[in-house]
Order: sequence, then C-alpha cells, then structure tokens
Amino acid sequence: METTAGVTSAKAGLEGLAWNVVGQTYTPKLHSDNVFMWHAAVPADTFVPPHVHPTQDEWILVLDGELEVDFGFETGNVTANKAGPGDVVRMPRGVAHGVFNRSGKDATCVFGVAPSRKLFDLFKALDGVTDPAELVRLSALHEVDFLPPPDAQ
Repeated sequence: METTAGVTSAKAGLEGLAWNVVGQTYTPKLHSDNVFMWHAAVPADTFVPPHVHPTQDEWILVLDGELEVDFGFETGNVTANKAGPGDVVRMPRGVAHGVFNRSGKDATCVFGVAPSRKLFDLFKALDGVTDPAELVRLSALHEVDFLPPPDAQ
C-alpha cells in the first residue's frame, strides 16, 4: 500500500474510521506498508496491558495529559516512565511494554509503528471487543503478543 498525497483532517480518520480499542478511541491518520499512525484519546484510568511487537518499532507522541509506559517485564524489574505533552516514548520491537493513564485526567497522543505489518487490520478486528481472551487471541494472529497476567507467570 502506497501513501497518497493529501491531508487527513484533524476531525476525521482515514476512510472515516475510528475504533474503540480497550476503552480508548483510535483514529487512523496515516497507513502505508512502511508506517501506521493513529490519534488516540486515552481516558483516565485506562491502559493497554503489557505486550510485545516482535516485528515493529512503536512510538507515542503525547499531545495532552500524561501517560506512563512500563518497561522491564522481561527482567521482572518493571519501571514506570512518565511522558507529558511533547514527549516521545520509544518502544523498540521485541521490548515488552504496557501503556497506562494513571493521571486521573484524559490524555491524547499520536501512536505510530513501523513497518505497519498487520496492526491496522488488528484494530479493525478489535473494535468494540471487551473479552480479554478474545483480545489476546486476535492480537496473536496479528503479530502482537500479550504477556500473561503477573499471577499467571
């Protein structure tokens, strides 16, 4: 898929799309074979559980509010890294991470992955899914691997 010239409006997503993924609203802004970017509205007290992208680098540019991204799951030495407006969080492929809004206030940000691989299709499949087992199953089919809950490790 090639990128086309033009502008994706601040008020709209590609093809008019927006998805509810784990209680957050994801609005796709750019999608090609090389990169996928989406705007995210991250309500207070929501999170994306710890997971790994084995085939993609990921990043977050925080626009408003504050997020925490936890790393260190592989070693058991988990650290929370706070990011506020203008900060960029880097999540290299193969590194487990969880994204949390523990601030008590809503946050907005822009996420991106490179290459795009299967993530756009994953978000289509996850739109409105609330069953954790189904979220994990669908994610694994699209190259995103969720870690087991801490009490299951």
